[in-house]
Amino acid sequence: MNDTEEVKHNGKLFAIIIRASFQKDGIHFFTENHLSQQVAYMKHPKGKVIEPHIHNLVVREVLYTHEVLFIRSGRLKVDFYDDDKVYLDSRVLCAGDTILLSGGGHGFSVLDNVEMIEVKQGPYAGENDKTRFSGIDNLGDES
Repeated sequence: MNDTEEVKHNGKLFAIIIRASFQKDGIHFFTENHLSQQVAYMKHPKGKVIEPHIHNLVVREVLYTHEVLFIRSGRLKVDFYDDDKVYLDSRVLCAGDTILLSGGGHGFSVLDNVEMIEVKQGPYAGENDKTRFSGIDNLGDES
């Protein structure tokens, strides 16, 4: 299994999966600069200093919500759908894995009790933020 995977369909990026086993010295960005959600891995030795800084006011336009999930424990199946709500494929995430969901649709099945942290852009628009639809049988195993 690869340490990272881009899930694409017809050239469109649906997700970036970073497995718990990923390691690389320094700073490694998984996302291209144009994405509205940025994800990086950082590994620094003891004594490394990251200079204090503030982030400048920069006006950004966010058209779609991207989500990052950090799987703390358990297993989660992620089902991917295209923009027409057609099922494409699934992946299983385990403890320590991270996923950026950046396009298309997605649904989840909890395979083992799961704890996860979600990070996404705000402010949250409640039910106006998403369109729900019926997906594949989410009660199946990780197939």
